[in-house]
Amino acid sequence: MFGRPKPEVLIAGAGPVGLFAALWLTKRGVRVRVVDEEWRGATHSYALALHPRSLELLDEVGLVDSVLADCRRVDQMGLYVGAERRAGMDLSKLPAKYPFLAIMPQASFEKLLEEALGKEGVEVEWAHRLARINPGSDAVTVTIDTLEHDSLGYAVAHTETIVERSQKLDVPFLIGADGHSSVVRTQHGIKFDAVRPADHFAVFEFDATGDVPDEVCVVMNDTDTNVLWPMSDQRYRWSFQLDEMHARDDSREKDRLLMQVGNRGYPQLAPEFLHQMIRERAPWFTARPERIHWRMAVKFEQRLARSFGSDRVWLAGDSAHMTGPVGGQSMNVGLREAAQLAEILAGNLRGSSSRDALAAYGSQRLTEWQQLLGVGGSHLAMAGDVPDWLADRSERVTACIPASGVYLAQLVKQLGFEPKIAPQPSVRPPPAPRHAP
Repeated sequence: MFGRPKPEVLIAGAGPVGLFAALWLTKRGVRVRVVDEEWRGATHSYALALHPRSLELLDEVGLVDSVLADCRRVDQMGLYVGAERRAGMDLSKLPAKYPFLAIMPQASFEKLLEEALGKEGVEVEWAHRLARINPGSDAVTVTIDTLEHDSLGYAVAHTETIVERSQKLDVPFLIGADGHSSVVRTQHGIKFDAVRPADHFAVFEFDATGDVPDEVCVVMNDTDTNVLWPMSDQRYRWSFQLDEMHARDDSREKDRLLMQVGNRGYPQLAPEFLHQMIRERAPWFTARPERIHWRMAVKFEQRLARSFGSDRVWLAGDSAHMTGPVGGQSMNVGLREAAQLAEILAGNLRGSSSRDALAAYGSQRLTEWQQLLGVGGSHLAMAGDVPDWLADRSERVTACIPASGVYLAQLVKQLGFEPKIAPQPSVRPPPAPRHAP
């Protein structure tokens, strides 16, 4: 790495947001470097759906065909209360180029992004930790540690991280896409406030045989919200919101092992618990669960950074926001953030945009996330005939919608709502709709 040209943008974090920002910048001729302290990409994580707007952005970097070849397409979402389907949303009615959800595990998506970057000559530097940042007027001085992972122990093996060497360099811009425990956010002095209480979910991924609705199913009971995601090859994922179970604080970490064995010490996650939850909360789900591939108790905090950055240091993705799993918003809005921020930085480096555009990025991101997270209450107004059961749940609706921006506004209108604040513009206007390939 020491003989290569210095990067114009350093990206901390090789999750989907960081990888996508790197790809967007590279396509615009910007030299990038991507570092991540983990030793490999994730083999399992929680995000699994790409929104219509995300697919449009992936089209702009030439990746959408690869995604569509390896996903399940779903264009319906049903809203249930107990045993009854009460309402639904039809994504096929969106004026989108790809009016559907692409169901694809995040780990598979990350692999596609990393391979695309490799074809552009950019290799992700795994086991490289951003250790320190020192923003200046002309550049950000960063220290990057190269890590070694030694396996130790006899009866019980464990891994110890050792710093092999450190490198200091100056970069014009730094993007912190390094997740909820972001070093960039912390060292840049940005507070990460809890805006709502954390939610706990029991997550099961399993094979099933039998009839299952061909839609994303959201069960909005009086005190809990649950979601069923249909995946490929008769695989499904149920996430059940629970008050009585408290997951470990590290449960949001991605799984980087090749397989998961057992239930990680949570007796509530036995197969019998899955059957019980289905009986109690979704009796309409009559398919028979068979092999359970993955099960986990997960703590989903709901946090928002007080700022998305300043000067030469900026945040995108989970480093700036955390939310629940139902609408799949954190990763997908993060992809929009990556594209918008990368477009602005590319323009700034080439002299075609001003620093005012960066300030606007930060302001727009905060405004949108305050709406998505329901800061200050529901940001939806009734624009039509909304049934009482749905009006009573209006504060939960926004977080359940698998969309953002103008497409979210159009989907909530199908339910009789409209946003109180108009959606912010995208990087560029969404393309004209066409039939998906």
